[in-house]
Amino acid sequence: MNELIIRDIVARAVVVPIARPVHTASGSIEAAPLVLIDVVTEQGITGSAYLFGYSNHTLKPLLALLDALRPELLGLPVVPFTRMQQMEKRFRLLGLHGLLGMLVSTLDMAYWDALGKAANRPVVELLGGEIKPLKAYDSYGMVDAQRDEAALRHSVAQGFAGIKIKIGYPDAKQDVASVRAVREMIGSDIALMVDFNQSLQPTEAIRRIRMLEDFDLHWVEEPVLAEDLQGHAQVRQAVSVNIQTGENWWFPRDAQSAISAGATDLMMPDLMKIGGITGWLGAMGQAQAASIPMSSHLFIEASAHVLAVTPTCDWLEFLDFAGAILDEPYRLHEGKISARGPGLGLVWDEQAVARYQY
Repeated sequence: MNELIIRDIVARAVVVPIARPVHTASGSIEAAPLVLIDVVTEQGITGSAYLFGYSNHTLKPLLALLDALRPELLGLPVVPFTRMQQMEKRFRLLGLHGLLGMLVSTLDMAYWDALGKAANRPVVELLGGEIKPLKAYDSYGMVDAQRDEAALRHSVAQGFAGIKIKIGYPDAKQDVASVRAVREMIGSDIALMVDFNQSLQPTEAIRRIRMLEDFDLHWVEEPVLAEDLQGHAQVRQAVSVNIQTGENWWFPRDAQSAISAGATDLMMPDLMKIGGITGWLGAMGQAQAASIPMSSHLFIEASAHVLAVTPTCDWLEFLDFAGAILDEPYRLHEGKISARGPGLGLVWDEQAVARYQY
């Protein structure tokens, strides 16, 4: 295979409708603001990936940032590890985090997609693995027992082995009521996860988690601020439920810091923040060394590739933000998701992209 050379990098912003809004204790997501990135090569291969901007306000700054970064990448080979080292060196004084970290991570995913397409193989095979079905959980926001009953029962009927809901209401009794209602609805055989979305202080988190311990929770996610590693460690030591965190770690060094602080029982890196596929591989090695189960956050398409080679692979989060602009969205089969190729299996539906362009 000839070395791929970057000829251009094209980015488009879209705001994509999602199947159900995601309401959290820290804000709501009514639609998905995405930046679609295409790394175009001299050899005619294009690698694609998308970035989730959280808010429409980030889309223009992200496009401007990529415009500024593009000249430093044109004419260079598509070698993900080398390109990551280039970015780490280039921005050592600033640091890779925030919008810049998101952009660098997404470019990395596009590089891997290009390599997979050039080899006509799924990325999971380039990583030394094979396509295999991965257990998935359906990811909800804050739920209303009556309003969302049909959707929750449908999730169970689809074969999801786990359900995650958001909590962190103003009154702890609302948390208890919500968790009780969902547990009664889905039964004891389905894993139930809850996510506080960083909404509590450690003391209050401990109090509330203890109130929920009777509901056989699979994990409690981000009960306190993501960067509060000591707070997470404090909560973890005081409760009997597994603590899950990691979606807001920036690159593998943040994973190492959290593990060293004893801040988590479980790991859930986000490909857009952990450094793309290249960064995931670094975090994955740390998870294996520490015997920590590792799940994904968002990005079901790329996550299906990296989780399949993760030694401590746990759960794939099913929260589909890009399906409406993909030619063939990833689908659930018997409660599981499998990787697809070539590359990451991403092909834009150009008519939908034009419809939702920002």
